[in-house]
Amino acid sequence: MKRRFAYIAALLALSAGAVYAQDNAMSFFVTSVNPGKGGDLGGLAGADAYCNTLATAAGSTGKTWKAYLSTDAENAKDRIGSGPWYNAKGEKIADDVASLHSDKNNLTKQTALSEKGAVINGRGDTPNRHDMLTGSKADGTAAPETCGNWTMGGEDGVAIVGHSDRTGLNDSAEAKSWNSSHPTRGGCTVKAFNGTGGDGLFYCFASN
Repeated sequence: MKRRFAYIAALLALSAGAVYAQDNAMSFFVTSVNPGKGGDLGGLAGADAYCNTLATAAGSTGKTWKAYLSTDAENAKDRIGSGPWYNAKGEKIADDVASLHSDKNNLTKQTALSEKGAVINGRGDTPNRHDMLTGSKADGTAAPETCGNWTMGGEDGVAIVGHSDRTGLNDSAEAKSWNSSHPTRGGCTVKAFNGTGGDGLFYCFASN
């Protein structure tokens, strides 16, 4: 009987370990590269599909991925599920939407990793790639600047970006904001994004 109980206890321990590992699986990342058309991401549907493509290539399964992007009709904060979210190394980014949009989140240069687990270049690195497309205000609601709801990739348009390394020109809240630091300039091309310290990258979250 004792042996039977020990066997059952071992199975439960293994099961709990498997659940823990699953819960820690990647559910957040920064895109490692822009899809190729600057701010023209194919709208939200195209951006979501790109998140799913990158996640699948990185080995993620069973998750529905959403781009952290706002449009005239949708707020970024309402697209990404309820959390918690973990990066490619199993480090927790935030417990829920409220903590993600507060000082309680764990979004830094060291944790805002790509789907491959790589650190994204920030201020002081060459090239600087810390500008993340969001089209959002600090609370995760839509800003007016969204590169035409993510359909513009030419010399017109503008987008709000955040700093993935939480670092900017000064110590202001905007400079340290992960999702709402400043507008881009010079259009919605990747070259224009390069000019302010970006590469047309954006955040992806698992919504389930």
